[in-house]
Amino acid sequence: MQGAALRVAGLPGRYEALDVPPDRLADLLPRLRDEGAGGNVTIPHKEALARAAAHLTPEARRVGAVNTFWHESGELVGHNTDLGGARAAVEALWSPGIEDRPVLLLGAGGSAAALLVALAERRHGGVRVVARTPTRAERLAERLGVAAVVVPAEAQAGSEAGVPRALVEEAGLLVNATPIGQRDGAEPVPVSWLAPEAAVLDLVYASGGTAWVRACRAAGRPAEDGRRMLVEQGALAFAAWFGVEADRDAMWTAVEDG
Repeated sequence: MQGAALRVAGLPGRYEALDVPPDRLADLLPRLRDEGAGGNVTIPHKEALARAAAHLTPEARRVGAVNTFWHESGELVGHNTDLGGARAAVEALWSPGIEDRPVLLLGAGGSAAALLVALAERRHGGVRVVARTPTRAERLAERLGVAAVVVPAEAQAGSEAGVPRALVEEAGLLVNATPIGQRDGAEPVPVSWLAPEAAVLDLVYASGGTAWVRACRAAGRPAEDGRRMLVEQGALAFAAWFGVEADRDAMWTAVEDG
């Protein structure tokens, strides 16, 4: 995706993946500084890099995590474009029908922080979070300063995510931030439980949409997978590194092509 954007922009450089165990991150940082490197990090390094950065952008400070970094005058700058990606994904699905209904977020893992902030910005009355580890969700909401009602995920007939049917039926927007459906096509909750006007955002992504997204669309529900958030956060990172806009069409094509 970033490689495609670099080629279209005619910029030199390479975007390469490095497998860095958590206990080796501190050893890598001086090398990155000496090379003046920029890049992205993902789980489990986002909070560690936020602690290591000499400077944090407002977005990184708001979320308490870094997914994009670069160096200025030899000092590490930490940024967060997940938040911008989350905002774009939520905005694409938001409609007047959602305003009067609760928002439901499934999961409190690494992808949930930016989504929780983006949802709370839209839903000033708070968000319902269903999590298998409620204390983790509560700590996350407290750290972010977000008003959220945390509901423990429990065994529920028909619900892979352990969500009570009543909560699903009430939701205007349902966001899946769990790994459910990543490998086996499982649905976090049955499409039949969704309100007629409900919209769905599945952070799992696949070419053509995940099985759950396709089922929701077939039933007439607005639904997207995580590709918009992926492309948007990548485009925002590109702009932060190079000061020019990324070609989003090229990035979308790269994601579709795998």
